[in-house]
Amino acid sequence: MRILLTNDDGIHAPGLGALERIARNLSDDVWIVAPETDQSGLAHSLTLSEPLRLRELGDQKFALRGTPTDCVIMAIRKVLDRKPDLVLSGVNAGANLADDVTYSGTVAGAIEGTVHGIRSFALSQAYSYEAGSPIPWHVAEALAPDLLRKLSTVDLPPGTFLNLNFPNCEPADVQGIDVTSQGKLDFGLSVEERQDGRGLPYFWLRFGDRKGNFRAGTDINALRENKISVTPLKLDMTDYTVQDIVADALARGGAA
Repeated sequence: MRILLTNDDGIHAPGLGALERIARNLSDDVWIVAPETDQSGLAHSLTLSEPLRLRELGDQKFALRGTPTDCVIMAIRKVLDRKPDLVLSGVNAGANLADDVTYSGTVAGAIEGTVHGIRSFALSQAYSYEAGSPIPWHVAEALAPDLLRKLSTVDLPPGTFLNLNFPNCEPADVQGIDVTSQGKLDFGLSVEERQDGRGLPYFWLRFGDRKGNFRAGTDINALRENKISVTPLKLDMTDYTVQDIVADALARGGAA
């Protein structure tokens, strides 16, 4: 099995090292094409206004000055001589849950693999955001290989991929696996204004305290209960339940 790895934290991120060790439990044919620098929060974006510069770092390992989406495209179209059988994106530093999946470059790597018809998974490791708190990469490393073996046999429909989140606890304390839906978190970004050396303003987006709806069956509730969250996501974002409502409203409005 040929496995392609990418991420959004960058080619030197410890989470990518963890992902490589996970992948090598599944196959000897592992390829890495990851961003040269941190691309967190860039979602499913393409680099269209600058050149993509590819740098070979070692055997089957490449850094690309681009986004996670660029990396998957470059791997499939340029680097590899055939499509991979599996795309793994991550392991992200921090969970990718609820509404945050729309921002996530980690999830975007799996999206792009799915666009190309390749079975794809996004992997993220939860941790405490308190200063100095370590990221427990060993949780994903211990539990992901067996989980991926099981999930790789699932007959997913076209356009569907899986978003995996590992809880912030010791592997022995993990309370199981939940197949979940996306939860709901309050918007967590604020705008902080500062001044540069000339007194001119500049701004930082900052995460703050967030509240969520910890409804049973959601990804955020699973992690709160020290469970692994497995969320099936799909490319088709059509809300089929609203189509008839919109059509009826347009019909009642009469001809333009």
